[in-house]
Amino acid sequence: MTNKILYTIAVFLLLSFNLKAQLVKFITVSQLESRIKQGKDTTYVINFWATWCKPCVNELPEFERFKISVKGKPVKVILISADLKSKLESGVQPFVKAHRLTGEVYLLNEAPNSYNEKISADWSGALPGTLIVKNGKKKFHEAAFSYDELVAAVKQID
Repeated sequence: MTNKILYTIAVFLLLSFNLKAQLVKFITVSQLESRIKQGKDTTYVINFWATWCKPCVNELPEFERFKISVKGKPVKVILISADLKSKLESGVQPFVKAHRLTGEVYLLNEAPNSYNEKISADWSGALPGTLIVKNGKKKFHEAAFSYDELVAAVKQID
């Protein structure tokens, strides 16, 4: 009887974990722009990263922490991988699961090096890069953020 209960609990926990597993979807720059236009009262913090970029990987927990700190506020944190589209199933999806990224995560569905000027004229294409958008104002930061730097950058765009 005890083994059946333990087995049932284990299956339930396993299924619950799988239900919470993040699904990474493709997004284009025009889809991202449309999304931003829909949320006029929302601040968007959009981080561009890649699984192979060490500074990107190091700063992802800072974005997760920031996302938790603004829960319930009109702030959206969006993580967009710049990995190759062919790496969705073999690289990005397992990475997101392994690092327990819980927010909105996308894979950029654009040709490499074709999108950086569409995102910001200030972006050379180096990763990581973060676009902050609030009330039509945009600010781009081309470097890794610490949590405190991220909070300050979002406050500065007011």
